[in-house]
Amino acid sequence: MNLYIFYGLSTIMIFSSLMVLISKRPIHSLLYLIFSFFTLAGHYILLNAQFLAVVHIIVYAGAIMVLFLFTVMLLNLNNVTEERKSRFSQITAVVAAGLLLVSLIGAMKGLKIDPAFDPASLQIGTVKNLGQVLFNQYLLPFELASVLFISAMVGTVMLGRKEINY
Repeated sequence: MNLYIFYGLSTIMIFSSLMVLISKRPIHSLLYLIFSFFTLAGHYILLNAQFLAVVHIIVYAGAIMVLFLFTVMLLNLNNVTEERKSRFSQITAVVAAGLLLVSLIGAMKGLKIDPAFDPASLQIGTVKNLGQVLFNQYLLPFELASVLFISAMVGTVMLGRKEINY
């Protein structure tokens, strides 16, 4: 069953990634990119990394894509026409992409994959195990990082506020 879900998610992700490149309108490309991020989160869930999937959705599909969306809307890229690339640069791009494809195939040729590995049997990526490791083995670095983040937030507020003269 997981194999069918994997192939389904992979097909959808490849299609949406291609549509990011093919789409003429920037807004449509961003929407396809968000859809691609959601399918990648589905792959994380299949690998039993629920925490990573949730963080991926919050950070990428939530924050960064909203930033991209507002940037595209503010720049109004729909009215801008891009000048035509020269024939030499087009041929150079195709040759570079072909060489990259050949090198990737060569690198993957010697790769051995163990088909008996079942990532669902591991409990590494679950939130429960991550919390236990974080609060047992790495408690001091975790607390130091939280103090560092709080001091950075206070410093940002202090630098960003305006002086009030009474």
